Amino acid sequence: MSSPVRARSSEPLVGTREPGVERLRTLARLLDTAFQVPGTRYRFGIDAIIGLVPGIGDAISAIFSMFIVFQAARMGVSQATLMRMLGNVALDTIVGEVPLLGDLFDAGWKSNIRNIGLLESHLERPVSTRRSSRRVVILVGVALLLLLAGVIALGVIVAQLVLNLVR
Repeated sequence: MSSPVRARSSEPLVGTREPGVERLRTLARLLDTAFQVPGTRYRFGIDAIIGLVPGIGDAISAIFSMFIVFQAARMGVSQATLMRMLGNVALDTIVGEVPLLGDLFDAGWKSNIRNIGLLESHLERPVSTRRSSRRVVILVGVALLLLLAGVIALGVIVAQLVLNLVR
């Protein structure tokens, strides 16, 4: 089964040539793929450039990214798909805060292009996109719960070791 995310393609799906979607697609391209490194196929956008500003660059980029998510919500995208879109923005923003590594991640992750792919997939195939997005949201939720359980277990083990050393 192929993924509904079309992060690499800039071609719109059939039926998604609405003016609102085209404006969002243009914004996503500006944010994620506006510039090309000469002599390569590597592209980056102003999101990666803004992200270079320490402290607030990624927060500013997140505001632009949230505009795309907000507009997708206005177009009736399912809650599961919106959660997936929010996850893309959150990952881009959180990892983007890490110096140097975050800047490289910003240039490669392209959350806005991913979110446009999710929007276009929803407009073309709402039921299958909703189902696929629910699975992703559930898997991420389970992974976060397992991570939380692991952190708690590690905390208990460390606390026991410290208490044994103190005695």
